[in-house]
Amino acid sequence: MVNKTDDYFYPGPHIEHLRSSAEEEMLGAGLTGEDLAAVPEHWLSFPAPPASAHTALALLYIFFTAAALLGNGLVIFIFSTTKSLRTSSNLLILQLAILDFIMMAKAPIFIYNSAMRGFATGVIGCQIFAVMGAYSGIGAGMTNACIAYDRHSTITRPLDGRLSRGKALLMIAIVWIYATPWALLPLFKIWGRYVPEGYLTSCSFDYLTNTFDTKLFVACIFTCSYVFPMSMIIYFYSGIVKQVFAHEAALREQAKKMNVESLRANQNTGAQSAEIRIAKAALTVCFLFVASWTPYGVMALIGAFGNQQLLTPGVTMIPAVACKAVACIDPWVYAISHPKYRQELQRRMPWLQIDEPDDTVSTATANTVNSAPSAPTA
Repeated sequence: MVNKTDDYFYPGPHIEHLRSSAEEEMLGAGLTGEDLAAVPEHWLSFPAPPASAHTALALLYIFFTAAALLGNGLVIFIFSTTKSLRTSSNLLILQLAILDFIMMAKAPIFIYNSAMRGFATGVIGCQIFAVMGAYSGIGAGMTNACIAYDRHSTITRPLDGRLSRGKALLMIAIVWIYATPWALLPLFKIWGRYVPEGYLTSCSFDYLTNTFDTKLFVACIFTCSYVFPMSMIIYFYSGIVKQVFAHEAALREQAKKMNVESLRANQNTGAQSAEIRIAKAALTVCFLFVASWTPYGVMALIGAFGNQQLLTPGVTMIPAVACKAVACIDPWVYAISHPKYRQELQRRMPWLQIDEPDDTVSTATANTVNSAPSAPTA
């Protein structure tokens, strides 16, 4: 007996392209059980990315990892082994370097997933990746805010604004305590959860599930991990710039009254004025925080409250890369540009050819700048 349904379902040449399209590999193909359940349905509707995309991201992460671990490793080593650098303010710099180190210490999970072109490490790898990212990301944001507060206090109140060692340790403890609920609640699925994102090679908190709990979690974590530290950073650094500009204006006015060119002694004509150096450092700090975390925050808000069709796998990998890039740049902005750190690095590693001269500014300006020993010079 002839089965005529075979002829009915045989795809002719005119629909062969539809058959090829239907057989295209999709994201999440081959996953089963717990691994498949962890992937948001949104990603399962997209085709798997080409192998070249995975390779490019893996190579980029290898570069980021090497740069971040080397830069932050040097900061941790120099600051922890040099007695003159173990000041209260520099404890916050050390804290930031440790958090940035943790941020990139999880990169091997991403690199392995990219090499295997998918969710290779499964749910366990995803949870580890996301928890480390939550602690390091939220912790770094709040540590940036603490550094801004420290510098604001020491510059605007040079006599009584210096950070004590006990207060610095308390601030460090508060940062870890503050980040803990946001890291552990999704881990134990008490509020929110950790899920793969984009190419299924990295993980973050769930911002795609269309439930009230998910939307509320995204709104709260956005406010606490982005809006709060951003507001504090802008407020404190604005105060620093305002204070230094006012100080320099007073010096120029006094010099004018005394009919002299400047009140600064032994100042090199090519040296940058204090207000420009601190303003550049402040703007760099604010720019880094905005550039690295704003894309991620906007992406999470779109996923929870906006048009999710805008979030393609490729698009969502851009904010993830931006967050990792700042871990490479932070040690340069906060510590490698630090004069005393550079002098110590020059002493221990002369082959780096670092040329860091002693400060030549007058006592009036030096007292203002040196009251914040951790302030970077860009």
